[in-house]
Amino acid sequence: MIIYKWRRPYRINYIKKNFKIWTSGNKKIDDFIQNVQLKINIWNDTVFEWIPYNKFDDIKEIGKSGYSSVYSATWKDGPLYYDNNSKEWIRKSDKKVILKCLMISEFLNVVKAYLTDKDKIILEVYGISQNPDTNDYVIVFHINKMIEIYEKYTKNFFTNWSYNLPINKKIIDFIQQMQLKINFYYDIVFEWIPYSQLNKVKKIGKGGFATVYSAIWEDGPLCFDDNKMEWTREINKKVALKCLHSSQNINEGFEGFLNEAKEYSIDSLNILRIYGISQNPDTKNYIMVLQYAEGGDFNKWINKNYENFDWTNKIKVLNNIINGLKEIHQKEKVHHDFHTGNILFLFTSTSDICDYTRISDMGLCGEVDNIDEEKIYGVMPYVAPEVLRGKLYTQAADIYSFGIIMYFVATGRQPFANRVHDEFLALDICEGIRPKLNELEAPKCYIELMKKCWDSNPNKRPDATEISDQIYSWKNDDFEHVENYRKANLFKRKQLIIHPQAIYTSRILNPYTENLSKYYNSNCSDCAIVD
Repeated sequence: MIIYKWRRPYRINYIKKNFKIWTSGNKKIDDFIQNVQLKINIWNDTVFEWIPYNKFDDIKEIGKSGYSSVYSATWKDGPLYYDNNSKEWIRKSDKKVILKCLMISEFLNVVKAYLTDKDKIILEVYGISQNPDTNDYVIVFHINKMIEIYEKYTKNFFTNWSYNLPINKKIIDFIQQMQLKINFYYDIVFEWIPYSQLNKVKKIGKGGFATVYSAIWEDGPLCFDDNKMEWTREINKKVALKCLHSSQNINEGFEGFLNEAKEYSIDSLNILRIYGISQNPDTKNYIMVLQYAEGGDFNKWINKNYENFDWTNKIKVLNNIINGLKEIHQKEKVHHDFHTGNILFLFTSTSDICDYTRISDMGLCGEVDNIDEEKIYGVMPYVAPEVLRGKLYTQAADIYSFGIIMYFVATGRQPFANRVHDEFLALDICEGIRPKLNELEAPKCYIELMKKCWDSNPNKRPDATEISDQIYSWKNDDFEHVENYRKANLFKRKQLIIHPQAIYTSRILNPYTENLSKYYNSNCSDCAIVD
């Protein structure tokens, strides 16, 4: 513990001496920090500092908008506090903080605005740092003060919003429950969105249970502007509308609609976000208003971007996907229909790929102990062997699907694309047959993890946290030779032929699995779940 005595002349002299032992590497930044430090007048003034980025642990992105990103973190050393009892300055270690990264040239003007704002609630700025990877400067805030800012300006904001709306009490209660999930000012404000606000509605897809449209939301979602300290709307926002068939039936499809809406996110950067719900006045079906993924699903996206989808970007995408799955599993849930068609890209190119990959289609997502065992639903090559055999769907089954996704990421090929997806493929999967890849297409560390994920025995598969840790441990050197191979063989993907009965959209698989018992042999025992 470092201790300092409080006397202003002594403190100013101490600060001046310290000018020589720290630097940001930028004279303009150094001068700014020194000027702020010299303005300390009383013992409880915040000590504004240059904070090396390596002093932060547990850095997690929690929001992004415009030219800024926001992270939570732990400051290992912690800020300087004056202990009024001992009359000494001390550091309180492991302090939770907010890091606001501004990707703009007027960074110091923004910092100055925070420091000079008349509103006392906003003065808890600990200092400045810099991300060595991006070179972006970072403002370091007191985490509780940032939450106070949000709460102060949000108080009474949602009061009486439901009055005079033509919606039933179940919907009102549901919206209020979703709004209560808000923990931070970057979280989405879940709303009732009048259908009249949705323009240029265009059908973009249809499945067995739902139809999906694109639309322009005229008013757009609520955003809290922490610079102006006010709520604003992002007008003319492009959104996706997911309309569940028969959701107008308040006793049947409607419950499924609410259950799915609940599983989408208002705060995650890895799971597709939901803005609110609406209702088609003609069909009476309820509608989920979701983030629009301009890049489409993984299957469509890779067709446009395969040449630029290098191994650096492959690992970023995998990391994003496993973090989303980890988030689902930490809530004691399973996705239940995990495949490349349910991984979306918010943008069409490989730029910012690490920030804009989302897990979608949460319709079958549910609690681990509350999954329907009778219906086997999904894309056959992505479904775990024990599930094909009628066993309970578990988190380990999601991990199997992730292993198959790893194959797709490495090769750019769909698994079992050259054959019919029927009962014979289901049998082969149960007997341990897996898609093949050339060992030059992926490094040894990658192939080993992929094979662990699709192990026939679910108990031998790693969990999402283990996978995340292993991906993080990989070195760039491991991927140099496979990147060279990828570049030299781009033409081969153009020669791929997919069998007309190889189906990569989700469907009921029971017709292809109900007779598997006739073909069981000793090899199938590998699929059994060990209690």
